[in-house]
Order: sequence, then C-alpha cells, then structure tokens
Amino acid sequence: MHWSSLTALALVAPSTALIRFGCSQLTVQRVDPLVNPGISPSPHLHQIIGGNAFNISMDPREDIGEKATCTTCQFSEDFSNYWTAVLFFRARNGSYHRVPQVPNVGFEGSNGGMTVYYMQDGLANYQQTSKVTAFKQGFRMLIGEASYRSKQQATRFRQITYTCLQDPGTRFPESMNFPTKPCPAGIMANVRFPTCWDGKNLDTPDHMSHMAYPESGTFESGGPCPASHPVRVPQLMYETIWDTSKFNDKELWPEDGSQPFVWSMGDHTGFGSHGDYVFGWKGDSLQRAMDSACYVNCPTLKTQSVSAMNKCKYNEVLVDEPIDGWLNSIPGMEGMEKK
Repeated sequence: MHWSSLTALALVAPSTALIRFGCSQLTVQRVDPLVNPGISPSPHLHQIIGGNAFNISMDPREDIGEKATCTTCQFSEDFSNYWTAVLFFRARNGSYHRVPQVPNVGFEGSNGGMTVYYMQDGLANYQQTSKVTAFKQGFRMLIGEASYRSKQQATRFRQITYTCLQDPGTRFPESMNFPTKPCPAGIMANVRFPTCWDGKNLDTPDHMSHMAYPESGTFESGGPCPASHPVRVPQLMYETIWDTSKFNDKELWPEDGSQPFVWSMGDHTGFGSHGDYVFGWKGDSLQRAMDSACYVNCPTLKTQSVSAMNKCKYNEVLVDEPIDGWLNSIPGMEGMEKK
C-alpha cells in the first residue's frame, strides 16, 4: 500500500483530525535531555527535530512553546522536540558510516528529519471522528527500550517497526526487526506511541508509566482506554527514512550475508528502536487542530515553507566529536563487540 493511495481516498471521505507534517533536522548530537538530563555526552547519539529551545536539560517548568524562536516543523506553532537514535552502516572492514536521512513523500527539499503524525483514529480511518485530548505544557514521554535485543523483549511495545521501501511510497509490510535484504529506496523506521493517559502526570520517572495502550483491542480498532489511564490522547507517530540505498552493494556487507545496519546504541537487531517526545505546541494550537476538520493539512494552523524549516538551527555544539565520514566506531560505543 502506498501513501499516495491513502491521500486519494481521503479526498473523497469526510474527515476530522489527522495531521501529517515534515520536520527538517535540528541537530544530531550525543545528548538526551529526557533520559539523561544535564549529561553531556549521553550514552548514544540522537537525531533531533523541532523547536530551537532544545537544550541539554529541557526543564519541564519551562514552556518551550513560548521560549523557542523557530521550529524545523511545517506547522510553525509546533515547537515540540522529537528524537530517535541514529542509524549507522557497518562495512565488512569494520568501519562505520552514518546513514543519511531523506525527506518523506510530500516534503521534498527538507533537510532530512522526520515525518510526524497526530491522529484521532488509525491511519487508514479517513473519518477520524474520535474525540481526543491534546497533550499539555510540560508533557513528555518515551517509547521503546534502547537495551532490547530480542523480539520477545520488543513485543512489550506495540508498533515500533520497519518498512523496507521498494519505492518512496511503500508502507507495508512492516517488521519488528531490521530488514534482512537490501531495500531499494531505504528503510523507514516507524515509531507509534501509546494513546491512553492517566490524566494526572505530565511525566513519570520512566517516562512511560503515565501512558498505556487500550485495555482491549487496539488504537486502530477503537479499543477502550483502561480505567487507570482513562484519557484518550492523539496517537503520535514518527516516520524516519534512512537512505540505506547508498549501502546496498552486497560486497560491502558482512561475509556471512547478515544485515549490516546498527543503531547508535550498538543494536544490530532493530529491537532497541525508541522515540522521545517533549511537548511544545504554542498555546492551544494542537487542541484546536484536533477539534478541526483537518486531514494531513490543517487550515486552522499556521504553516511555513520548506526553506524556513531548513533555516531553523540549533547551533550550540554540546558534544564535539566526529559523527560523519567513515569512523572506527560509533560515537560512545568504542570497544563495542563486533559482529
């Protein structure tokens, strides 16, 4: 199934609120203000998008929607920060190279980054009629576990997956592990967050316990939220397209034919994929969008051009280390076990 077919169907169906937008790269650094606030460097490298109020600590008392002066996101009222680990290619000779990110369909010209979704209902539900409560100032969450290396562990989290792109519009099938064969148009990493909030805590020590999955069924099937987490929030989803096509020459791959890609925390399996989120929409803009007739685009929100997205930068170098070109090791992973 392709994104273009989803868009075409949406044009002939009434819809309420599903927004999809691109965000260019803000910075790539070894910092993690959610899991390792105030620590520089953090254990592994992250790629970050969103508002330029991003910093090493991200004090939850600060309203980053008011503090930021620009954002790399298409909707210019969204100063949130979104981040994931960084993908590397490990060549047969043991050296590493950061895999470049490329823009998604519809956001050509943007500087890498990711595509972000906020949905009332599942992606294929063009009606999008379920009422949701937008996140609040100070809200943050994490999904996934960087240390996981098995499918049994990773099944704790729903819908952290990969798509082997046959072309830029490919969306299915999805797998929980890294694709095992070369992908003609790259690998898309998909991260979907839980949709039930406890209604009380903007964060918890593990950045997860204030959120839950539906008590029965799934978000897509309209499953009810558990009594412990009764507030239905938008499903937040990231799509990151890693241009692995540059490394599809099997002569560069390990001699045993195993897949050569590894996350920046040393994960060769793909089961350690994770995503972080710090809310930063300005005022009530996200709730207004969720209450409006929006599908992909949203006339109630202010938008900016791709060139404006690309101009927004976070220029402070928090960790001065090489991350590009051929490297002997992944930053922070020196001495890690080689496959």
